[in-house]
Amino acid sequence: MKGATHAGLSPSAWVRRWSHLVPEGASVLDVACGSGRHVHWFAARGCRVTGVDRDEAAMQPLQTVAEIHVADIEAGPWPLPGRRFDAVVVTNYLWRALLPTIVASVADGGVLICETFADGNQAVGKPSNPLFLLRQGELLGAVAGLRVVAFEDGFSTDPDRFIQRIVAVRESSAAGALVRWRL
Repeated sequence: MKGATHAGLSPSAWVRRWSHLVPEGASVLDVACGSGRHVHWFAARGCRVTGVDRDEAAMQPLQTVAEIHVADIEAGPWPLPGRRFDAVVVTNYLWRALLPTIVASVADGGVLICETFADGNQAVGKPSNPLFLLRQGELLGAVAGLRVVAFEDGFSTDPDRFIQRIVAVRESSAAGALVRWRL
């Protein structure tokens, strides 16, 4: 399937690479979804998508393809308390206080696909504030209790940036649940 685009942005290569872990019909949460490049990607793959972001104008066009929640998740309450999803996607976003909530939002048998900026990025561009840069090993620590399927920490090009990426699953005892996690 060719990648859907929105506002000129293609889905993240990391998200595309691991999308096979998210079956058709799955519930997907896109945290800090912005204008919805991953909302569109997963909706086109037959998933039921929920997007959360504070930018109401950017999210307005997403109402036709997803359940949207306009919320300032850094200053206000989490808009989806207790809800769990088959997949949770987070890209280019870090608010440390939310990491436990994001991980808790992954359902049994579900997957977390995450990539965001890491320490070192201040040498090549924005963000450069340490509040928004993962420390070495921080993402691995944040997913304690999940099974790590893939992890990368280092420099990436196009554009130049320092980044951490992880794919982690919440294993389920249900029969057949591990079949979908084949690499």
